[in-house]
Amino acid sequence: MKDIIALQERLTLMEQEIKTLTDKITKLERGLKEVEDLKSEIKGLKVFIGRVHPDFKSQFPDILKKV
Repeated sequence: MKDIIALQERLTLMEQEIKTLTDKITKLERGLKEVEDLKSEIKGLKVFIGRVHPDFKSQFPDILKKV
């Protein structure tokens, strides 16, 4: 009987751990989605600025080095 109770407790703990991990993965997925969105927005800005200011393309690597 004690073995069954111990197994049930371990099972309950494992279920809680799985739930915690699932929640953390969900949060990480949301964060990753936001980063991907920002990445595409930055690419768009680079293209736009490169068209408006042609010298930007040559200055951009130097700007990144300073940052």
